Amino acid sequence: MTTPATPTPQQPYALSLPVNQLLKGPVFRDQHERAWDALLHHSAGVKDYVDVMGLRVVIDEMEGYAFLQSKPDDEDDVRDPRMAPRLMPRRSLSYPVSLLVVLLRKRLAEFDAGADGTRLMITRDEIVEMIPMFLPAGSNEARLVDQIDGHINKVVDLQFLRRPRGQEQLFEVQRIIKAFVDGQWLADFDTNLAQYAATHTPQEKQQ
Repeated sequence: MTTPATPTPQQPYALSLPVNQLLKGPVFRDQHERAWDALLHHSAGVKDYVDVMGLRVVIDEMEGYAFLQSKPDDEDDVRDPRMAPRLMPRRSLSYPVSLLVVLLRKRLAEFDAGADGTRLMITRDEIVEMIPMFLPAGSNEARLVDQIDGHINKVVDLQFLRRPRGQEQLFEVQRIIKAFVDGQWLADFDTNLAQYAATHTPQEKQQ
């Protein structure tokens, strides 16, 4: 009786775990341990496999996350900060959600500079307190704050925030947010935020 051959990393079914998880969304080292380990072991095979779908894998081993990104038509395309980098198809974000993402990224940079730990935890009230000083003139601050839970839920859906089990008012800022707002954009924070706000209509800012 012939013994079946041992699967090799290049065979599609040997890649099913990391590929399937990536197609669902980002892979996190501390949340998807088996998929993460498989991805690191078979990263070359995974990259080849998704390449035929017009996708590429972004892996940050230091921060512990990976995601799929559509290949740009032009490699010199400048990333639009309104677009989430992790999903296909790309999603255009509303102004309030984009504002939250940028402010959370800024808070993470400040947290890392303080070297107080590896996990940034933030409460809903702290998120609300971050918003007013960065709103453009004429924005409906009260309406935005009233809708904050919906905007937070959107950021959770994007997996830039994560609720610890049993903690509805506490969130962990996921480090994959660093792939969305890079260090250079953050270095020019005030200028970029002002320019970004100017590109949105008053109606969108109040969504």
